[in-house]
Parts: sequence; C-alpha cells; structure tokens
Amino acid sequence: MSIRLPFLQTPEKKRSAPASFPILAGDSMVEVAVRRNARARRYTLRLDRRGDGAVVTIPRRGTLAEAKAFVARHAQWIAERLAARPDTPELPVAVPIRGVVHRVISTGLSRGRIRLVASDEGPAIEVPGDTPHVRRRLADHLKKEARADLAAAVAHHAAALGVRPSAIRLKDTTSRWGSASARGVLAFSWRLVMAPPFVLDYVAAHEVAHLKEMNHSDRFWAICHRLCPATEAAKDWLKKNGAGLHRLP
Repeated sequence: MSIRLPFLQTPEKKRSAPASFPILAGDSMVEVAVRRNARARRYTLRLDRRGDGAVVTIPRRGTLAEAKAFVARHAQWIAERLAARPDTPELPVAVPIRGVVHRVISTGLSRGRIRLVASDEGPAIEVPGDTPHVRRRLADHLKKEARADLAAAVAHHAAALGVRPSAIRLKDTTSRWGSASARGVLAFSWRLVMAPPFVLDYVAAHEVAHLKEMNHSDRFWAICHRLCPATEAAKDWLKKNGAGLHRLP
C-alpha cells in the first residue's frame, strides 16, 4: 500500500506570471518587481525598500502588458529617484547576525576566512578581501549561515509534525519572509539570519505548518503555535523591525 502526499505530486504545468521584469531607466537596467493587489484601483509605482529597484502594483483587472507600458512611461521618474538616493557605503559599518550587532572589519587580505571575533568594542565580523568586495562576501557568508539555520529549523519542525518538504530555497524578497508551495517547496528570505533566532524559528515553523494546512485557518495557527510558542512575539518583531533587514548589508 502506498500513500500519496498531495504536496509531493507533480502538478499540471502552467505558465506563471513573472515576479519581475527589467526596464531601462536612464543609463541603467532596473529590475521591477510585480505585485498584484485586488483592492488597488490603479497602477502604482515605487522604489523598493533597498532603493536599487522598483515595484509596480497591478490592480485586479490589470495585465502585465499594461503594467510594463505604465512603467516604461515612468522610466525617467525611476532614474531620477535612483539618482537622488543616498550613496551606499562600500563597506557596511555593522550588521546584525542572529540578532546581535557585529562591527564589520575589512582585513584587506586577499585570502582567509570570514570570522566572528570578540573585542573590547563588542562583537565583530572580519571579512577578507579588498573593500569593494566586502559587501558581496559578507552577503554570501550570511546566505550560507541562513541556509544552515533554516535547514535545521525546518528539519526540527517537520519531524515534530510528521511531514517532509520537497526542497528548501533561499530568496531575497521584500514582500514575504517565507512561502510554501503545493509541491512542498519551502522558500525563505536569507535575511532572516540577521534576526533573533526565535524569529527565524517562527518563520520556519509557519511554512512547515503549511505542509499540513495550506491556509491560515484556526487549525493552521494552532499548529503554528504548537511548533513555535514564540509565534506572536516573532510576528511582532518582524512588524517592527523587519523592514530594516532589507537595508543590510
């Protein structure tokens, strides 16, 4: 006797709308994220939270083609807003890691590993490489740590619930911290590694709970609270502090 798990079955293939598209704004190609809002009455455009891209909102009866045309008409607006943004320093001054702020120290060495160190001035993270490459190396390190933390949290909650995801993926979305597909694929923002551990644990529990309940019913929230007693505290933390994580590193 075999048991077929709904979230592991292969669904019928269908074309899904793209999550973003590029647009030429001034002399630069800018990525424009697509958002649909059934309550919106018109197309709207704004810069994203990181300030290096844009977001177009499509109303209920809107189309992607109309959205692209709308953005194209406002390409100059995007270019002007991006040009007016404050310059981002090549070297971040500090970055939170698992909820603890660490000073960022560039060693200037071409070789070596990224290390967490303690000093009289508090926790710090040493990053090798020339200054222009520190930001990328730091982000790569945080993504690696995020994958390890999320894999462990998902495994813990999945075992407790008796389910198994088909895959775990990392993303850098600004609209949500995690998602679960009908095929059992769990996706998370790698920036969760910068939040306190109980916040990452909650998001992992939230998405694992969707493997049992693909909704936000009372039964779903009961599962979520059982897996993560700190659910409400974590939701409150993200509401107050989540936007700041998108500006780092």
